[in-house]
Amino acid sequence: MISHLEPHQIFVFGSNLAGHHAGGAARQAKEQFRAEEGIGEGMTGQCYAFPTLGKKMEQRNDEQLFISSRKLFKCARENPDKEFLLTKVGCGIAGYSEEFMMSVFRSKKRPENIIMPEGWK
Repeated sequence: MISHLEPHQIFVFGSNLAGHHAGGAARQAKEQFRAEEGIGEGMTGQCYAFPTLGKKMEQRNDEQLFISSRKLFKCARENPDKEFLLTKVGCGIAGYSEEFMMSVFRSKKRPENIIMPEGWK
């Protein structure tokens, strides 16, 4: 569990497209790392919101998740001075399996400054 961030670190949490950060890592992002309500994808505070749920709290499909992973990869490449600390997005409230979510981020194109959670190597 991430409880402290250095100035160069970004907390990557699972969100919903409506940007309601009410539970799990999203709530932690809002309370500890300044994630803003209403931002469901992208940089917010010292965080990156990764949408695993839609605006009505429905699971997003595979294609949508892979598109969002490419957006995260692009953001990380554009910010090489930052370290993106990925949480186990999608494996709590969203209800995806860890194996599936690992596959979303398993790519030769994943920038080195995206740090995978323990067990997701």
